[in-house]
Amino acid sequence: MLELLFQEPGLVEYPLPERLSQHYGGGLGFQEPLWYANFVSSLDGVVSVPGRAHVGSLLSAHSQADRFSMALLRACADAVVVGAGTLRDSPGTLWTAERAYPSLASEFQELRRRLARSPQPQLVVVTRSGELDPTHPALQEGVLVVAPDAKVGQLKDRLGPSTSWLGYPGPQVDWAWLARQLLARGLRAVLTEAGPTTMGRLLELGLVDELFLTLAPTVAGTPVGYQRSGFAGGVDLLGKGDARAHLLATRRAGDHLLLRYRLDTAAK
Repeated sequence: MLELLFQEPGLVEYPLPERLSQHYGGGLGFQEPLWYANFVSSLDGVVSVPGRAHVGSLLSAHSQADRFSMALLRACADAVVVGAGTLRDSPGTLWTAERAYPSLASEFQELRRRLARSPQPQLVVVTRSGELDPTHPALQEGVLVVAPDAKVGQLKDRLGPSTSWLGYPGPQVDWAWLARQLLARGLRAVLTEAGPTTMGRLLELGLVDELFLTLAPTVAGTPVGYQRSGFAGGVDLLGKGDARAHLLATRRAGDHLLLRYRLDTAAK
């Protein structure tokens, strides 16, 4: 169970089932529509080790509190957005609450019923290259693939009939356009579990409203010649006076801190 250390008064709270509220140490909810992000970080700020599978579990020291928090955030979401790189680095993963924390599966399903959500959040996979492994189990579960128009045709030949599509012109996805497209589909609470490069771009555009950050008692280090990233990759936000985070809540599980921030970024 998580110990609530601080929470800003007046936050929205969803009708959590009692066992979820007990485990979380109180309530959770969002002012919709919004995008929110979830990361686990080492003490020295590492959230990503490219090419290494299941790095989140390694960084978190296999924390059950972090797994529970991840599951609860998924259970609240209409959609979960990941990039193709995250998909490749997570073989066998399904982006559902039950996969992250199976012992409370029935409670997560009850929460989704109370929120009038679909049984599972819509998984949205964003790719530029079109390099997706059709055998990945997540691609068998009604995924929405966002890809360049030029790649959609060849992807349709490789992926199953349960896949739906959003094509975009040019080599780069327009994230503001994607946010509008998902909202038009009724997906109002969007969780991103994409990697640092995508997160950096979303922050630069001011599209992420809240950040959930598990600070783990782990020091990762950065070996010579290796690239290990914080959660905002590929952008320079330092010195921009309105790129700030406001602490909304702090929870503790042993030596782990679970932090919730409202993000006030440049484009807002």
